[in-house]
Amino acid sequence: MDTIIAAVTPLRQRMLEDMRLRKLEPRTQEAYIRAVRKLAAYLHRSPDTATVEDLRNFQLHLVDTGTSPITLNATLTGLRFFFDVTLERMDLMARMQPVKLPRRLPVVFSSQEVSRLIAAASNIKHQVALSVAYGAGLRASEVVHLKVTDVDGERMTLRVEQGKGRKDRYAMLSPVLLQRLRTWWRIAHAQGRMLPGGWLFPGLNPTDPLTPRQLNRAVHAVAEAAGIDKRVSPHSLRHGFATHLLERKVDIRVIQVLLGHKRLETTAIYTHVATDLLREVIGPLEPLPPS
Repeated sequence: MDTIIAAVTPLRQRMLEDMRLRKLEPRTQEAYIRAVRKLAAYLHRSPDTATVEDLRNFQLHLVDTGTSPITLNATLTGLRFFFDVTLERMDLMARMQPVKLPRRLPVVFSSQEVSRLIAAASNIKHQVALSVAYGAGLRASEVVHLKVTDVDGERMTLRVEQGKGRKDRYAMLSPVLLQRLRTWWRIAHAQGRMLPGGWLFPGLNPTDPLTPRQLNRAVHAVAEAAGIDKRVSPHSLRHGFATHLLERKVDIRVIQVLLGHKRLETTAIYTHVATDLLREVIGPLEPLPPS
């Protein structure tokens, strides 16, 4: 962000300061700036001169050029910040509405596929990191930002600091996962790869954590090694965590807490992919007398 600030117009400088005042994440700031750039490129003039009709035509332009619903909504969010906060012109975006996103079910691995996936990791650091993603249901960003001090073997919890939505929470820590973490700690500590109180999954430099992108690459590599051809990402393991708990009759509100979901509706999507529950239902055709 420093390189951006060094050569910007006063208007963009003002927007950057507004975002810093609200402590928006760097990636969020970049996305908001990108949205305003798109508008300026479309208008061929300063974005603060845009009218309600200009903004309507810009959204039509995004739709007509095949912009995905997710990108379109992200662009509108960035513009809303620019006009509502930086320009204090809330009237300009008042009629701009996001588009409805298609609701897609997550791809879920079976327990056997998860076992094959984790076992296929030749690197013990990646193997244990994937075990945490599945065993505790953590997001990739939450896995890589765990510290050694976040593991509480007495209370059997993992402390997740500033997860999604900048919220702290505790995740579950099973005996099997604790044993794997202890094995990894002993190996990494003996090799000098893990600093006292440092990152649980350090990168090449022990002072830096493994990145979500590196973890994502590791998941794709082990999926290929395990012969799994489903769409895969670290989040697939989080999906598996929730679905498999639901299939074991764990209360959905407990799963909601473990996942750190704010709304129960977000967790309820796993009821659509818990196939074991579907197989237990006796269909209405079964009790009918033979025809």
